Amino acid sequence: MKRMKLSWISVLALFLVSSIKGDEAANKTKRSFDQVAQPSIDQFSGLVNNFQPGYSSVFFSTPKATFMTQQAFIGGIGNTSPATQYGPNYYQTVLAQNGPIQCISVTRNCKFLKYRTFDGTCNNLKNPSLGAANTVFTRLVPPKYSDGIYKPPLSWSGKPLPNARLISVAVFPDVNLQDPQLTLAAMQWGQIMTHDMALATGTTFSDQLSAPCCSQDGRTVTTEGLTARYCFPILVPEEDPLYKKYQQGCLNFARTLTDQDVGCGSQYKPAEQIVSVTHFLDASNVYGSNDDIAASLRTFEGGRLIVEYRNGAAWPPMNVNRTTACPVMRTTVDVCYMAGDVRVNQNTQLTVLQVLLLREHNRIADQLAHINPHWNDEIIYQEARKIVIAEVQFISYYEWLPIFFGTQNLMNYGIIYDPLKNIYINDYNEHVDPRVINEHSTGAFRAFHTNIQGFLKLITEERHSKGAVRLSDYFNNPSILEYGDNFNDLTRGLATQPQQASDQYHTVEITDFLFRDNQPFGFDLKAIDVQRGRDHGLPSYNTMREYCGLKRAEHFEDFMDYIPFESVQKLRSLYEHPDDVDLNVGGLLESLLPGTLSGPTYLCIMLEQFYRTRVGDRFFFENAQHEGAFSPEQLMEIKKTSLARLMCDNGNEIFSIQPRAFVKISDANPIVPCNDIQSIPIVNLNAWKDFGGKGAEGFSTYFFK
Repeated sequence: MKRMKLSWISVLALFLVSSIKGDEAANKTKRSFDQVAQPSIDQFSGLVNNFQPGYSSVFFSTPKATFMTQQAFIGGIGNTSPATQYGPNYYQTVLAQNGPIQCISVTRNCKFLKYRTFDGTCNNLKNPSLGAANTVFTRLVPPKYSDGIYKPPLSWSGKPLPNARLISVAVFPDVNLQDPQLTLAAMQWGQIMTHDMALATGTTFSDQLSAPCCSQDGRTVTTEGLTARYCFPILVPEEDPLYKKYQQGCLNFARTLTDQDVGCGSQYKPAEQIVSVTHFLDASNVYGSNDDIAASLRTFEGGRLIVEYRNGAAWPPMNVNRTTACPVMRTTVDVCYMAGDVRVNQNTQLTVLQVLLLREHNRIADQLAHINPHWNDEIIYQEARKIVIAEVQFISYYEWLPIFFGTQNLMNYGIIYDPLKNIYINDYNEHVDPRVINEHSTGAFRAFHTNIQGFLKLITEERHSKGAVRLSDYFNNPSILEYGDNFNDLTRGLATQPQQASDQYHTVEITDFLFRDNQPFGFDLKAIDVQRGRDHGLPSYNTMREYCGLKRAEHFEDFMDYIPFESVQKLRSLYEHPDDVDLNVGGLLESLLPGTLSGPTYLCIMLEQFYRTRVGDRFFFENAQHEGAFSPEQLMEIKKTSLARLMCDNGNEIFSIQPRAFVKISDANPIVPCNDIQSIPIVNLNAWKDFGGKGAEGFSTYFFK
């Protein structure tokens, strides 16, 4: 499908026309939008003592991360923060302890690379740094900063925007509604995808280094919290239903590092936030986003990744910085894993999928070594990595995206194609920017937080529930996975337990108890989402709905075309003007379009992102126009993969599962044995058999095919 400029607007319009009969069609062309009036710097400075709530992004450093300051979590409860010893030089301290972020300059020869680089360079031959780690987000519309450069946005009248914690409590409560069709695996795979593509660079959550924006007891904001460039603390409302019980008045929040902070951007142009992983969907959470991290995870024998064996099962290697990477470990025997992404230990179900992908690499590497005994370690490793990346891309695009956005909608947009009618889809376009869109990563894609379950069921092979794990009990502590049969039970739970419904409601496990450790309270992820959007200067909901072809609201009632009356009334009570409504608020309140789990504004943003992620990736698995393309036979095998097969092949003792693991068990999607390869096909690695022997340089001729 050839995609014309701005054709996503037309696609969305056609989708709305065909799906919502009787409704007025959305405009097919993008309207120009008015620039939001920005108050003066002096006006903003006078309001510094009235900062609204923020949140803290917590980053754990990896010693070999030469160019990276890596985010692990979002958190930083006031009374866990260290002394305010870093003061205004906080960012410099972060960089000094974690290694510098360098302004990208690619010097290597990119032309004849068979495999994608670890840091994402050399994907685009005309612009080799495009999409690389430690480069900035892109945007759909200009940022909304109150000074036009960096300071967080203010309301239409120049006053502070409504309190993010107040918004969370008032608009996004905990109502337990289960998704009628999708399993918890659907939500969890979405987190795998977002961790693969984005990691905003920020601060380190440890006793040695954390942004000192709140007092250590969490009761008040510090001087730094009011004045430091990096601070944007959450001031807790006095009548907060949770925090007032514990005299908490301030939630720590450090702003994301920008190109200005590291000297890569002009101080006179709007700040852009840095992404410290590759922007591509390339399994960087398995392999890492630079050469040093990738090397630290390899055995350099047989193409394998490092694992540790305990109780007959393979586990990720232990993190050498356990107390930093897993600050809530309860005993000295608790495990803390290391992987390509520092967030591997964040929550138990995320860790389950990371372990499965690690094991999948080694399973493939072992088979390739058996099929091609003359291959050396490097070839085995790179081919196994290439296969795993392709499997992740296929599962994401052909199994996951359709259940959220609709198959026909994705095909109309040129995001997926009929896999049976097409082998290669040579749609790579060097003029398409593959970078992660700020409005997507910091806005629309966070909608899936509503699908998170507060309690994770332990499911036996007979599909009986034998208990549940409280989500907040095991943030940053994956040790529970190695106890008894928990790993298998939680794996089955992913494919059995429904996710929460796609709506405005959020479990209190993430709005009251996020990263609580052993405390009776934690952080609020929804307040964090709202505040992070302001930190990044995201455009308002009104601006983005106009960008996406909807009518710009002049009055709050104008939102009622897609937002229910009750929610519009809440917005009216919180915000001064329709232009003030945060993207992270209004977008999530929109009614779902038929055949999707998204409203029109978020759908517009996410479709654009996944189009760019595909078409802007020269190494995308369906593209044959590069040195390392799959053969037709290999590509057909890749298209047999599924999450169900990933679970069957890499669980400890998973003997049966439904073929579509993202969808609940039913008569149309019944439990079948894992050895039923008609229902759950296998990827036949014999398609990678190399009959060529060795070439003149001692390498397999397969390496040059």
